[in-house]
This record gives sequence, structure tokens and C-alpha cells, in this order.
Amino acid sequence: MKKVTLISLFVVLLSFVFVFLLTYTFSPENQTVVDPKESPKVENTKIEATKPNPPAEPETVTTSATLRAVGDILIHARVYNKALTGPQQYDFTPMLENVKPFLDGADITIANQETMIGGTEIGLSTYPQFNSPVEIGTALKEAGVDLVTIANNHTLDRGEKAIMNALDHWDAINMAYTGSYRSEEDRSEIRILEKNGIEFSFLCYTYGTNGIPVPESKPYLVNLIDADLIKTEVEKAKQQSDVVVLSLHFGTEYERLPNEQQKYLAHEAASAGADIIIGHHPHVLQPPEWIERPDGKRTFVIYSLGNFLSGQKWDYKDIGGIVEIGVTKVVKGEEETITIEKPAFLPTYVDRNYIVHPMYQLKDKQKEYEETKQHMSRWIPELEFIETPEQ
Repeated sequence: MKKVTLISLFVVLLSFVFVFLLTYTFSPENQTVVDPKESPKVENTKIEATKPNPPAEPETVTTSATLRAVGDILIHARVYNKALTGPQQYDFTPMLENVKPFLDGADITIANQETMIGGTEIGLSTYPQFNSPVEIGTALKEAGVDLVTIANNHTLDRGEKAIMNALDHWDAINMAYTGSYRSEEDRSEIRILEKNGIEFSFLCYTYGTNGIPVPESKPYLVNLIDADLIKTEVEKAKQQSDVVVLSLHFGTEYERLPNEQQKYLAHEAASAGADIIIGHHPHVLQPPEWIERPDGKRTFVIYSLGNFLSGQKWDYKDIGGIVEIGVTKVVKGEEETITIEKPAFLPTYVDRNYIVHPMYQLKDKQKEYEETKQHMSRWIPELEFIETPEQ
């Protein structure tokens, strides 16, 4: 009995001690409260990833180039006879000497060679079916011309032989040409000239060939105006170059303002992406204008550059000019911007010795000079007029 009581007493005592210890241990007064502000710092062993440097701003590269163009090179007999220096030998360089600094001063210069330079081999001829000495081509090259347009109403005057002779000479003097070709393969190769990192493509078409039919099997001999074809080829040229230059032989002869057909074709071509449009055929100057395009850009068009060197005279047919247009290309990373800007014009005059003069230099032509400036700035009042070769 005593043994049981003793054991019971021991169990009760042990329970009391256990409860006491449990209560003391978990009592708030006996717990250590750690102030977060005073807690020991633990070194952060997390390795932060190295942040890459932000990509550098793409470099902006700006380049520019000037294009100049002249009108009809229309070589009548009275012109090539004046250039005769010996038996079947001709020299046209004196006729261009006064304007050479203005032709050679541009980055690219083009001319409309309206008469085929089939040469003396097939016999020279004048209006109405022209064939000119090859030396006029050489003179243009020496004066600074880089490309000739040769699709016009006189392209087929003396047939395929005259064309092939002409192309042989253009190739021999390394002069680019467009508008008439050796073959379909030749025609399919768009002419592109590059200057200062800017690529210019050149296309050329004519309204007709004075009733002479284009051989069905050889349509490449001359490009005829077709609005759908022009739009297709402008778009093709746009994919291959920065600037599309389109030459159109169209309009009404001796009319000083463009007709509705000219305006329609120019607007259609501009909508397709042509950047610069140069007109020929009227043999008198027609003023330039800007055409606003659906893509937000604008196209420069001059409807007729008149005669540059020809045997025609009076009634504005002996007044021509050199048009200039500036092109600026801005490249920033993958972005490219092309701007057509700063049009300018140099009126010219052909005297009776068939020498081409900058009109501003002729004291006896100042009245005509002022009238020409007013006429040409009709739709572009800010049009500048060139009066020094460096301008």
C-alpha cells in the first residue's frame, strides 16, 4: 500500500515539474525577441546576372547627288554642215564649249539624243528622216553627259541599221543609253548609274515613231508609251534603285504648256513611284511642277526641256535649258529615306552658228531671259536659276 502511494506521489511530482518547465519555457517574458534592425547581416550569396549594355544608336549616314538633264539634240543638216572639219569628219565640241562647265558640273547628266547617230556609213540625212554623225555622241560624252535617252518619234527614221550603228558607238565611248535596244535581253536590263552611294535608274518611252511601224518581232527597237507597262517597269526599277528617272517623249509640238494627256501620264507614273519625270518632244520649254504622291512623297516633273542643240529657230525653239534636281539619301540602321529637292534651271540659247550659250551671259537676250524665268517658275515659284557652274 505504501509502495503504491509512493509511486503515485512520484508521478504527481514529475508531472508538476514538467508543467512548470513547459510554462516557463514558452512564457513571453522568457523568449528572446530579435529586433530586425539589430539582426546580424547575412552575406547575400546570390550572383546577379551581368546586364548587357544597351544597343548603340544606329549611325546616321547622309549622302547627296545632283542630276542634270538637257532637252533635244536634233541635228539638222545645217548643224552638222557647220561642224564639218574634213571629208566625212565632224567636230561638235565647239558648239557645247560654253555649257560644258554646267554639264560636267553635275554628278549625273543626261541628254535626249533625238536623232540616231547612224554615221556616214549609211549616209547622213536631215528632216524628216534624220541620221546624224557619230561625232555628236562623242562631243556629248566629252562635255560631261553620262546617259542618253533615245526613244523618240525619230528612232526608226533610218531603220534597224542606224540603230545598231548608234548603239555600237554608244558602247564604244562607254555612254549609257535607254529607250532603244539590241535585243529583248538588252531591254530587260534596267540602266542604273550610281553616285555617292545613291542608285539612279533610267527608263524612256515615246508616244510613237512618225507612222513607221515597229517590227512585231523586234519590239525592243523602241519603247512605246503604255501606261500599264510604264507603271510595271517603274515598280521594277524601284526595287533595284533609290531613284527612278523617267523620260517621256510626249506632248504637242511648239505648245508651251502641257496637255491633259501629258499630265495624266505624269501622274500615273508618279503614283507608281517615279521620282523624276523629264519630258521631250514639244521643242519648246514647258514648266516644271511637283506631283504629290499617295505614299506621301512627291515627284518632280518637267514637261518639256525644249531644244538644246538643233537647227530650229524663232518662236522659242532656239531656247532650251539645263534642269537640275538634288537628291538626298539618309540611312539610319535599316531605314532609308530619299528626298527629291532643290530644283534649279539654267536657260540656254542657240545662236546662228549653233553654239549653245547660257542665256544669262547674253546681254542682247536679257528680255527673253527674264520672260523664260517667269515662264519656268509658273508652278514652282521657288525654282532657282543657275548663273554659275558651281551653283
